Amino acid sequence: MAKSHYSFKKRQKELARKKKQEEKRQRKLDKNNDISEETSDQSTDISEETPDQSTDISEETPDQSQDTKIH
Repeated sequence: MAKSHYSFKKRQKELARKKKQEEKRQRKLDKNNDISEETSDQSTDISEETPDQSTDISEETPDQSQDTKIH
């Protein structure tokens, strides 16, 4: 009767599983890096627009708008 190569098969299965897990982890890291790059690009665009908008908002306060309606 032939001798079983159970330990060899088990080791090969473990290596295949670890390789698959590593590939999955790498895909997730790549995906997160892509998302963070897009977010940083968008935040740069927003930060460039924000100072103009904030000055518009600060120029007109609720008190001033009420005063102009009363007069």
